[in-house]
Amino acid sequence: MCYDGGMPKRPRRPRDPNELAFQVFQEAIGEAPPAPPEREKNPAAVALGKLGGAKGGRARAARMTPEERAESARKAAAARWSRKR
Repeated sequence: MCYDGGMPKRPRRPRDPNELAFQVFQEAIGEAPPAPPEREKNPAAVALGKLGGAKGGRARAARMTPEERAESARKAAAARWSRKR
């Protein structure tokens, strides 16, 4: 699973129609307030996450019996093919 740590990259819009109109107007004339800066990721946390993720799947597969691995693979394939595209 890929997790990028946030919501979709789209502008926040106010719910009030008057505020929305004002914001759209400001964006149209180029006077919209600057977007907040993105948070930086902690490099140590990123390294630990990659390390754990890299060895986690192999360790889990080594602990499983061949029947359990086959069942897990069947379940994963069924989940992939059941998604609507």
